Amino acid sequence: MNTKVLSADYFLQDVLEIAPSLIGKYLVVENKQKSKYLITETEAYRGEEDLACHASKGRTPRTEVMYKEGGHIYIYLIYGMYWMLNIVTGERDNPQAVLIRGIEGFNGPGKLTKALGIDKTFNAKLLSKKTGLWIEDSGKVYNFDSSKRKGIDYAGDTWKNKLWRYTIQ
Repeated sequence: MNTKVLSADYFLQDVLEIAPSLIGKYLVVENKQKSKYLITETEAYRGEEDLACHASKGRTPRTEVMYKEGGHIYIYLIYGMYWMLNIVTGERDNPQAVLIRGIEGFNGPGKLTKALGIDKTFNAKLLSKKTGLWIEDSGKVYNFDSSKRKGIDYAGDTWKNKLWRYTIQ
């Protein structure tokens, strides 16, 4: 099957366009070998106003990558043990990102990064073959469900009830 690498320009759109559009695309990792996985679950985080978004606290050394233009990789550590893979979207200085929550064979963002060897060394780099991490269009369109984001009760009712989690049907 011939697939097309998504260019950095693809990710210049709003996160609410990108997050659902990544369902059914391939996450490709190339270190010693090239592996391709169907993206099955994503979650959107949208700007400083979104109290569930890391950028809600403004620019910090941790969130600086979110202020770059779309196509950059944002990696952070939770619980001192799990790396989270996010793709920055939108225009420069408009902090948005898509959390990759699941891929075929791995449910859970921490499980997938551990299995694929994704860690902080990818942070702030562009998605590309040169980086060894990119996304390809599968050429297929998949149906998906929208639901509430997980693990963000701290953000308050308005933000925790946004249907910004997308899961393949």
